[in-house]
Amino acid sequence: MLLNYILRRILWAIPFFFAVSLIAFALISAPPGDYLTTFAATLAQSGDMVDQARLDALRERYGLDQPFLIKYWRWISGVIQGDFGISFEWQQPVSQLIGERMALSVTLALATLIFTWAVALPIGIYSAVRKYSVGDYVITAVGFIGLATPNFLVALVLMYIAVVHFGADVSGLFSPEYQDAPWSWAKLADLASHIWIPVIILGTSATASLVRIMRANLLDELHKPYVTTARAKGLSEFHLIMKYPVRLALNPFVSTIGWAFPQLISGAVITAFVLSLPTAGPMLLQALLAQDMYLAGAFILLLCCLSIVGMLVSDILLALIDPRIRYR
Repeated sequence: MLLNYILRRILWAIPFFFAVSLIAFALISAPPGDYLTTFAATLAQSGDMVDQARLDALRERYGLDQPFLIKYWRWISGVIQGDFGISFEWQQPVSQLIGERMALSVTLALATLIFTWAVALPIGIYSAVRKYSVGDYVITAVGFIGLATPNFLVALVLMYIAVVHFGADVSGLFSPEYQDAPWSWAKLADLASHIWIPVIILGTSATASLVRIMRANLLDELHKPYVTTARAKGLSEFHLIMKYPVRLALNPFVSTIGWAFPQLISGAVITAFVLSLPTAGPMLLQALLAQDMYLAGAFILLLCCLSIVGMLVSDILLALIDPRIRYR
């Protein structure tokens, strides 16, 4: 039954992929004009003029004068074969431009997700079990502050503390000597020494939110009859809480996987600019401003694919940890 459920979810992901690809391409095609229009306007502001015949020739060369469905079919058929097209602004294959940036973005998002879970889970359990204690009030106050503080402000504060008190290098994810170096164990170690600051910054608000969610869900479970029955049978308090209520209260944690990855990648643009992070967010913003449709479309499509994969993983994990879920 579980295997059939997983297979059905995987098969449903295929039409979802084509649906979101169509929406993604429609979004990047929606603004008036195209890259050549933006390029001509930029040159006009600097006093240079571009011949309209040349623009028309370039538009025909890049296929920008074709109907929407034809442009979409050319793009998605190339994507299926691993060809995301050519970036107009960079004049390079899109796959070469986004490869390392998306890998770093996914690594940062995964590290942030692990940090968020590792911090929010025990704190949320403590806050629920010790309801209305001094520790609960302190956690609640800190959580509200974490939710209300913008990520870029936390970034500036942590940058000041890291530089002034610890002498740490907080610009980017690598030291200058490893910036363009090939991957090695030394470069991975350098990445690990830099990644903790953006992980804390991006995980602050998410941790505060999940602490509140975990506390509320666990409080609902702690007062149900099955907990009283298990306690009456002589189970230790720790074993009782961890085996039953916490397992059922984990559902919101698992369900966040579907949106956590794309939200962390696309929602950290300002933080990436503040910390000079070579991630997907700044390049995506630049591509959208320049109407570089193939570069922006590749980023948006990959973010949508991360959502699809995240929802698939969360559905499978929910089916594994929660016996109340019916596979039908």
